Amino acid sequence: MPSISARIPDDEDATLEEVAELLEEDKSTTIRKALQEGLRDIRVRIAVERYQSGEVSVNEAARIAGVSLGEWFEIARERNLTSQLSPEDLEADAESAREL
Repeated sequence: MPSISARIPDDEDATLEEVAELLEEDKSTTIRKALQEGLRDIRVRIAVERYQSGEVSVNEAARIAGVSLGEWFEIARERNLTSQLSPEDLEADAESAREL
């Protein structure tokens, strides 16, 4: 596993310490979990933005978010997403979904 070094402000270190204690874990494990959750959130946010703008299809949004098509549909439902895609794009997405 690669090692990465980072400097954080004192107040964030204190928060990290508190969260690690709440989770009953060491700081390194807490950082790994926070990074994993944060990266997932960023991927989902980018996928939502691009899907909403019509830049990407349902399949591409799911790929960007790093989730299955079913999980993407759940994310879209939870966020009340609407698409700017054409009927042809939606039909292609539906066809891809049927193939799964």
